[in-house]
Formats: sequence, C-alpha cells, structure tokens
Amino acid sequence: MTGFLQSLLDSLSFGSLFGLTALGIALVFGVMRMINFAHGELIMVAAYSVFVLRGLPLPVTLFLSLGVAVLVALLLERAAFRPVRNAHPTTLLVTSFVASYLLQNVVMAVAGARPKGVDVSPELLEVISLGNLRVSTIDLVTIVTSAVLIMLLWLLLSRTLIGVQMRAAADDFLMARLLGVRANRVIAAAFAASGLLAGCVSLLLVARSGSISPTMGLTPVLVGFVAAVIGGVGSLVGALVGGYLLGLATVLLQTYLPSGVVGYRDGLVFGFVILILLLRPQGLLASSAERTRV
Repeated sequence: MTGFLQSLLDSLSFGSLFGLTALGIALVFGVMRMINFAHGELIMVAAYSVFVLRGLPLPVTLFLSLGVAVLVALLLERAAFRPVRNAHPTTLLVTSFVASYLLQNVVMAVAGARPKGVDVSPELLEVISLGNLRVSTIDLVTIVTSAVLIMLLWLLLSRTLIGVQMRAAADDFLMARLLGVRANRVIAAAFAASGLLAGCVSLLLVARSGSISPTMGLTPVLVGFVAAVIGGVGSLVGALVGGYLLGLATVLLQTYLPSGVVGYRDGLVFGFVILILLLRPQGLLASSAERTRV
C-alpha cells in the first residue's frame, strides 16, 4: 500500500507538469483552433532566461524569466500568427512549426547547441519524509504551484471580463465577435496566459533537471499535445485530466513493469493513449464546441 501511495504522489508531480503544458496548448486552441507547437520554445526561452539572469537574486530571476516567456508569446501572436489568422488551418500549423524552428535556431546561434547547466536552488532537490513516504521538495513545489496556477486560471476565466470573453470565443468565436468581443484582445490574452504557463513549467523543469538545451521544449510540448488530445482538445478540464492520466500511467508502468520490459514504458503509455482514442475519438471531455463539430 505504501508503494502504491508513493507512486500516486510521484504521478501527481509528473501529471502537474503534463497538465500545465496541456493547459497552455488548450488555451490557444480554444480561441484560434490551432495547435501551437511553438509552445515548447516558450518553455525553452524561459529556461535560457534563467541562465542569462542567474546572477540576480533568485526571485528577480524567476519573475523576469516568466515575463520573457509572456513577452515572446505576445510577439509570436503579433508577428507570426495574427497576419495568417484567417488562413487555412494547415497554414496556421505550418506557421507554428516555422516559429518553433526559428526560435530554436536563434538560441543555437546565440548560445550554442550544447546543453548548459543551471543551478536554480539545491534545496529543491532535498528529500522529505512524510511518514513512510519520501518526496523531494521540487515535487511538492510542483504540486502546490500547479494547484495555485489552476485556481488562478479558474478565477481568470470565471470572474474577469476578459476571461468570460475568452470562454465565449472558445464556444463560438464568430458569435462572440458579433456581440462586441475584440478578437485581437482575446487572442493576445490567451497567448499571454499560455506564455505564463509555459514559463512556470520551464522553471519547474530547470529546477528538477538542472540543465537547459535549445530542444528542451520538444518533449514537453508533445506530451502536452497528447494530454490535450486524450482529454478533449478545446476542453481545459480535459487537458488537465489528460495530463494527470499520462502522469499516472507513466509512473505506474515505471514502478510495476518487470525490469526486462520497463524500457518499453513509453510505447505502452502511447498504446494506452491509442486505446482511449479508439473508445472516445473526441477525447474524454470534449468541449461543447468540439462536440458540436463531431
């Protein structure tokens, strides 16, 4: 029983990272019907900001790194996506790939392609005993940070004017515009919130791994995309559910698979994803707009 509880605690940490990444992707998809694969580069840019600003006091470094992620997200929306907003979805998808590779190559040209070490705070790697359970400080920070961010996002979407407008745009963008919702403002807000989530994921990843690289955002954005799909693309709750399911499946398979089979863990996880999509092609919790399309 203790081992199972330990696995659940570990899966909460992994699922929190997956869920936050999926939320960032789902926010932009909700208002633009576009998967932003450049979201991974927002994670990477925030991580390199930590490296560049590492001489400053830690709170200042973290705050400025989040600001850089939000700023780059807004610049991407204004320079890359706004000019092609009304184009075919394929054009938007290609634009997101182009923006992703452009940011990667800019960082490689400036900082080099080799990974770099970043020591955020050694105290975060300390292990704490909770009865018979053992958990690292970074796992607790990840879980608590995710809970706070989810609560703040809920308050934004339910208690503020811009949040209500974002929800209306996600349900029916054309009708929302006819009712006076300003498209530029709503989409920019979605990108800003997405950038903030990407920055938070980046800080948690850097604190956990202690290293950065130009391609570090690739795996998180792919996992976040898968989580958003199995949860129901366009559904924020679904994105969270998908993230935590992936975290749970990853940790349980890592823990309970025989040693000779554990190397196939990722393949089995994605087999689990395929099974879900075969049973529910629209995802577990598709939004009302997506159910209408289906």
